[in-house]
Amino acid sequence: MNKKLIPVVNTIMKRFHHFIFLFLFSIFLTITGVAGSQSLYAEALEGATQECSIVDSKMTPGEAFDGLDGRCPADILKRQKIITVNYYSFDGKVHEGQLVIDGELEDDIKTVFKEALKIRFPIFSVIPISDRKFRKDGRWNDDLSMEANNTSAFNYRLIMGGTGLSKHATGRAIDINPFQNPYIKGDMIIPKNSSYAPEIEGTLRSDHPIVLTFLRLGWEWGGNWTSLKDYQHFEKPLNK
Repeated sequence: MNKKLIPVVNTIMKRFHHFIFLFLFSIFLTITGVAGSQSLYAEALEGATQECSIVDSKMTPGEAFDGLDGRCPADILKRQKIITVNYYSFDGKVHEGQLVIDGELEDDIKTVFKEALKIRFPIFSVIPISDRKFRKDGRWNDDLSMEANNTSAFNYRLIMGGTGLSKHATGRAIDINPFQNPYIKGDMIIPKNSSYAPEIEGTLRSDHPIVLTFLRLGWEWGGNWTSLKDYQHFEKPLNK
C-alpha cells in the first residue's frame, strides 16, 4: 500500500469501528433493557461526536489576554479563566472554542453549553475577543466580534452608549450569536444588518431551554429588559 494512504486508512478504520460500537451498543441496551439505557447511549454518542470536534480557538493565556486595555484592574484580571467549550455549529458539526470569563462562573457555563450541545442549538463561533480579527487600531473591538456572529464573554469595556463599566468588563457576562440575537434600542439595531426573528435557528426566546437554564442558574437575560432588548446578552452580578 502507498505509505501516504496509511494514515488516511487508519483514520477511516478508527471512525468505522467507533460507529460500529455505537450501533452494537444500542442493540445491546434494547435487548437487555438496561435501566437508563437512553442516557447511556446519549453519553456514548456525545463522546463520539466530541471526538470529531473542529477547533476554532486554542489560545494560550498570553494570546487570550494580549492587547487587553491597560486600565483593567489586576483584581479583575486575576479572576478571569480560559474555558474550553464544545458546541454544535451552523455547519452541522461539533466545534471546540474558548471563552474567557470569571472563573466563578465556570460550572454555569459548562452546564449551559452541555445543554446547548444536547439539543443541538447552533452557535456560530466561540473565540476570545483578543483574536486579531476582532481588533481595531490594535484594541479589542466588540462591534467586530458581533458582526462576525461570535460568542464572547470577557472584554474590559464600557456599556453600550454609556459611561459605566459593562458586566463584560468583569467577565460576568456572555453574548451568544449576536447576529440572530441583536441589541435593539428604539431604531438602533446592533450588529448592523441583523434582525430578531425568534423562529430562526440559533435565536433565543423567553421559553428557550438555553434561556431557562441561564435563569435557573441565577443569570439575567437582556431579552427580558424593558427599556431596551439585548437578546444575545446574559449576565450574573457578583451579589447573586
